[in-house]
Amino acid sequence: MEIYQNKQMADEEMIEEGFQELLSDYLATKHRKRVEIITKAFNFANQAHKGIKRQSGEPYIMHPIAVAKIVCNEIGLGSTSICSALLHDVVEDTDYTIEDIENIFGPKIAQIVAGLTKISGGIFGDRASAQAENFKKLLLTMSDDIRVILIKIADRLHNMRTLGSLLPNKQYKIAGETLYIYAPLANRLGLNKIKTELENLSFKYEHTEVYNAIQEKLKATEANRDEVFRNFTAPIRTQLDKMGLKYEITARIKSIYSIWNKMQTKHVPFEEIYDLLAVRIIFEPKNEDEELNECFNIYVSISKIYRPHPDRLRDWVSHPKANGYQALHVTLMGNNGQWIEVQIRSERMNEVAEQGFAAHWKYKEGGGGEDEGELEKWLKTIKEILDDPQPDAIDFLDTIKLNLFASEIFVFTPKGEIRTMPQNSTALDFAFSIHTFLGSHCIGAKVNHKLVPLSYKLQSGDQVEILTSRSQRVQSSWENFATTAKAKAKISAILKKEQRNAQKEGETILTDFFKNEEIRPEPFNIDKLCKLHNAVDKDELLTDIGKKKISLGDADRNILREKQGTNWKKYLTFSFGTNKELKEKPEEKLPKEPIYKKKVLKLTEDTIEKNYKIASCCKPIPGDDVLGYIDEHDNIIIHKRQCPIASKLKSSYGNRIVAAEWEIHKALSFPVILYIKGIDSVGILNQATQIISQQLNVNIQKLMIETNDGIFEGKIQLYVHDVDDVKSICDNLLKIKNVKEVKRVEN
Repeated sequence: MEIYQNKQMADEEMIEEGFQELLSDYLATKHRKRVEIITKAFNFANQAHKGIKRQSGEPYIMHPIAVAKIVCNEIGLGSTSICSALLHDVVEDTDYTIEDIENIFGPKIAQIVAGLTKISGGIFGDRASAQAENFKKLLLTMSDDIRVILIKIADRLHNMRTLGSLLPNKQYKIAGETLYIYAPLANRLGLNKIKTELENLSFKYEHTEVYNAIQEKLKATEANRDEVFRNFTAPIRTQLDKMGLKYEITARIKSIYSIWNKMQTKHVPFEEIYDLLAVRIIFEPKNEDEELNECFNIYVSISKIYRPHPDRLRDWVSHPKANGYQALHVTLMGNNGQWIEVQIRSERMNEVAEQGFAAHWKYKEGGGGEDEGELEKWLKTIKEILDDPQPDAIDFLDTIKLNLFASEIFVFTPKGEIRTMPQNSTALDFAFSIHTFLGSHCIGAKVNHKLVPLSYKLQSGDQVEILTSRSQRVQSSWENFATTAKAKAKISAILKKEQRNAQKEGETILTDFFKNEEIRPEPFNIDKLCKLHNAVDKDELLTDIGKKKISLGDADRNILREKQGTNWKKYLTFSFGTNKELKEKPEEKLPKEPIYKKKVLKLTEDTIEKNYKIASCCKPIPGDDVLGYIDEHDNIIIHKRQCPIASKLKSSYGNRIVAAEWEIHKALSFPVILYIKGIDSVGILNQATQIISQQLNVNIQKLMIETNDGIFEGKIQLYVHDVDDVKSICDNLLKIKNVKEVKRVEN
């Protein structure tokens, strides 16, 4: 009893201390000091969650307090948001209702809490696309009040900071959807610091060993970086002092996730990442009107000290990014022969870069927000996409992600109006961004007064005029080169509508045909017609008939009047499954064993052959970080954790993810493909095969090499035991003179 009372007292002290820290943080901000309502919200939430513990064992109320601290300190929001953060789980987890919140705290806080309850975290049930649906709801609430999504991101950040107390399969699910949804969303809203932390934490839980290895290498090279920073910035400080500026110069070290990402995309080791260090100059402008000019004055001054890279000046000062980011980026050649990026920002620009839109999103208490240009446009685009009924939530998720990740370009209308478009946008995307009618009837475009096709990729500074024709219709090929979410959604909706109309027309024609020929419209008769016309299923057959691609005639009569032979079984495959591959071949089921999601799957010699399947998309081998995915037939598919398909599964079907690890010790051989490239020379191929076959005793399955203009490249298929074998082979091949690149590829 005494131990229990002591624990209770310790918990109460911890809660009180946490709340007092929150109040101190709030009082240090420039917001109006509404301590009374924050205290009221804390007391209410504390009472509601009394006695409830988190997985880590601490009182549940510590989570809302932590979220409120993030909202206050790291996003910069005021009392309304802090109260909403404290109350965000009350309706979800207790008997209180939104009406109770409204009666006690007013309509604005109630509206935000209602939005947060709609998109509440945790387990999303067994529906396959629950997470995507959840994301859709999340975006719907954004247009009501942006604070909903900002608090949700704070909630996710705290969950990621405390992820260690959960089971591995939950860690992979939450880390996966964080990387897939919340990190890009934070980036799109300008929360750069939070975006970086979310990425790093996700990576830490998914690839612990790699994360630790990069962290160790960063520590080992820290002293050298510090010296480079001091030497590089010393003459810059002298120059800025001469200019009479108030400033600070800081070092920005590339995040662990960004380093790993670059190692993967560029296929280089840590030692060949040369942009680990960037320099940030943050200055206090003499007056607001001179802020932009001073950025350029600093640029001119430091360009006299170090040589600037001619292609790497990024002017986000004159044209801010769509998420509000402003800075002048210049890359300079240091005395050590290394390029170093310098970011020049005013204090205001730095605040926006750290806290995103919240830093300049003004709210009137009890009123709506002011118009914020680019953010408003972005929310409007999302609202338009949401207004189109989406049959598949996963497709929707991918469509939205196209815009979340995009960088921006600036293009001009014929009248000289500037429009922001995502990078890689085409002339077709531009047409749909102006109006759906313009997009659906466009036949081409003039870019800088020259005729270009609709697939033309726009560049920053292009002036675009769209050419239309009333007779033009949306083409299915447009889906291949439309890149923006809006264009893709509109094209898809129009094509689906046309397909429905064609199917309706096809059904009428087919029904009349059966009636006239006095043939019963049985499924096996429809299957016969599908086979005759190479249609995948009934829907495709009806569409082709409706679009007049198929004309029913004598061949159809003849095949329908054939006697049913013994070969009727071949038609049964058409009723199996919904996708093309399943229609050709039913899913082969593996022997089942009970699946315990909370346990880590041990991949041994026996289980890997009997109970699990190796994913063909990423072909994992022992040593790769892996996870299991339980498919609709209860088969367990083993994927690499960083496989793009697995990323999608983690965020969309998170409750089917199982933690897995290898326990195979050089017992089985697995197929891998190595890509090799270098300068062509006599005997180089012979040297490579000798090293693999004789020195390393590895069996080569297939070899494909091409030479072009003195460069050779190709692929070697071989069998290995694990990733150590792959590393050993790659290292040995790279020792051959003129072999410049060797890496493992999926196909």
